[in-house]
Amino acid sequence: MPPVNLTTLDGVSLDALTIGNALVDVLATVDEAFLVREKIVKGSMNLVDIQRSKHLHSLVNSRTEMSGGSAANTAYGLASLGGRAGFIGKISADRLGESFSRDLEAVGVKFFPGATCATEDTGRCLIVVTPDGNRTMNTFLGAASLLDAADISKTAVQSAAVVLLEGYLFDKDAAKDAFRTAAEYAHAAGRKVALTLSDSFCVDRHRDDFLSLVKNDIDILFANEDELKALYQVKSINDGLHQLRDDCEFAAVTRNEHGSVVIDGDEVVIIDAEPVDSVVDATGAGDMYAAGFLYGFVRGKPIEQCGKIGSLVASEVITHMGPRPLVSLTTVVPNDLLRV
Repeated sequence: MPPVNLTTLDGVSLDALTIGNALVDVLATVDEAFLVREKIVKGSMNLVDIQRSKHLHSLVNSRTEMSGGSAANTAYGLASLGGRAGFIGKISADRLGESFSRDLEAVGVKFFPGATCATEDTGRCLIVVTPDGNRTMNTFLGAASLLDAADISKTAVQSAAVVLLEGYLFDKDAAKDAFRTAAEYAHAAGRKVALTLSDSFCVDRHRDDFLSLVKNDIDILFANEDELKALYQVKSINDGLHQLRDDCEFAAVTRNEHGSVVIDGDEVVIIDAEPVDSVVDATGAGDMYAAGFLYGFVRGKPIEQCGKIGSLVASEVITHMGPRPLVSLTTVVPNDLLRV
């Protein structure tokens, strides 16, 4: 069946609605010894309590603060491409919560906050970047982790062609219920549901639940090579792809400098990585890839072009510090790929 332009479906006012952790990102450069001293696994996402978060923040000097979270970054990338994006997440009525909300709206992302949290501070994530560009995250989830099914707006979900669920949010049972509720609302309106696995350590913690979600509720899966192998407990990407094709109709698996593999049913396409002079910070590369892929997908572009747009967008964000592009992404992607 040929691709369908989902932006023209009845009732669609958003290309994608993303659901995830509403976090304020704090970025800092560190040396390898910092990770050793603090006993942090390089490249991982570590959940920390408020005391550990404050301790780690006290150890870094030069840092950059911005609203973030994986799903919110993807929404930002989609908006930067000229797409229509929305975000659902939970914040507190504090300075960081106000900053998060204001920042999203300023970049053109429609924010659908859940009920304001009265018991936890707005979440924040310290992202430390080593000289090789690898990023390690230390996350205090705070209010973000308390998102539940009651926070999911049915109207917002059904206004979007695609709903993207962020795997990082999967650490609480209430959030799992929220994901299933969002998927139910989306499919009832004929929309597509996407999931990003987010982190191999997260997959290890919740493998059975992730597998159930992928098999029963997900139309589009985003993962990197390590996450895919963790999901299916296999040693090779080919074995993982073989199983994934039985579970999910569409998928994009990123492989760093080796590019990505995209799947549309029986069609499997290898996408080359876009060349860059140097990798400064890999933070947000997967989030931006998903933004580019979804931009093409909802406009009915062939799967190869969706992957190409994703690769181009990801190549911009890895050339500088921070998870968001420094230029409009419409200047990164050729016009012939942006046009419907």
